[in-house]
Amino acid sequence: MLSAERILERCESLAQHSELPGGLTRVFLSPQARAASDQVLAWMREAGMQAKLDAIGNAAGRYEGNRPGLPCLMLGSHLDTVRDAGKYDGMLGVISAIECVSSLNSRNKRLPFAIEVIGFGDEEGVRFGTTLLGSRAVAGIFDMEVLKAKDPQGKTMADALREFGLEPAAIPKLARRKGDVLAYAELHIEQGPVLESEGLPVGVVTAINGFSRLRVTLRGAAGHAGTVPMNLRRDALAGAAECALAVERVAKSHPELVGTVGRFEAKPGAINVIPGEVMFTVDVRAPADPLREGAVAKVRAEIERICRDRQLTFHIENLQDFGVTACAPRLIAQMERAVASQGFRVRRLPSGAGHDGMALGAITEICMLFVRCKGGISHNPLESITPEDAAAGVRVLMNFIETL
Repeated sequence: MLSAERILERCESLAQHSELPGGLTRVFLSPQARAASDQVLAWMREAGMQAKLDAIGNAAGRYEGNRPGLPCLMLGSHLDTVRDAGKYDGMLGVISAIECVSSLNSRNKRLPFAIEVIGFGDEEGVRFGTTLLGSRAVAGIFDMEVLKAKDPQGKTMADALREFGLEPAAIPKLARRKGDVLAYAELHIEQGPVLESEGLPVGVVTAINGFSRLRVTLRGAAGHAGTVPMNLRRDALAGAAECALAVERVAKSHPELVGTVGRFEAKPGAINVIPGEVMFTVDVRAPADPLREGAVAKVRAEIERICRDRQLTFHIENLQDFGVTACAPRLIAQMERAVASQGFRVRRLPSGAGHDGMALGAITEICMLFVRCKGGISHNPLESITPEDAAAGVRVLMNFIETL
């Protein structure tokens, strides 16, 4: 029997594996990630799955179909978090999928396909600055060059994997062939206010917006805060602040664009020294790739203009580009039937946030189900869902699986 109470209890349990006392922060390949993965693997085995930690740190479980070795329906979400996170972003999808498999197993029911549930080790990209690591490995689009990326303490991803007990050289072996995975379905909190505003517990996702991420470094001249006249300064931080406002201006130029400068690092970082170097990040998202690409071009042009006017040098590094990922029409229709079967009005909506389905779209068709969250709040300790909505979401997912 499906249990929303068990789902929420397990979300609470996972939230205890955190490096942030009194809050939730769990980054890729941390001791807290190990503890959370071990707990998820235990729940997978309890639900009747064979389960293990794979070479990139995903918690992966498999429930065989009515005969061994069949292609699978893949379910899941991520187990890592942003800093000072909520308890449901990612985790709700993994635990709800395990709950569905547990229901099948308790009824001794096997389907004409296998089910694989994956708790992806890194979707957020907090530690190494690059996202969707777990799902890109499974999809066969993992760039081995990213193993050279360093965390804020200077440790490479390759070294972090080895310290975690994993072998980076084995990552390419995780790549799945297109015929291995029939579809990927993910249950996720909405991370927005639409469902709440319309009084609906669930919604069916049509597409995941594309995103572009840049790392920008501006260099000027450090100097004494009390002795360098204002008209002779080459202040990298002042230039970066103007660039951040330019990103905001570009993003406001179209109602479907969003742009964010989410991180600043100023050097040398002393109260009495003019900043000589600043690094900042840029995140641009849109529901249409030409719109996003045009906005990124405008941002680059604005950075160049600002640096020219301020006599600064600059370097722009392209961190990631993911195009819009459309959900498969047949899977959208199937999810809509599952929603209607539970007596809910069907509501379609896009996802402005990125998800692991963006990577898995390289090998299979994808779909998503959103569950209402209070206030549309996510990536925040105030993130919250009700037991009733958790129950609605898992019932819809169960119906989707059994009638696929």
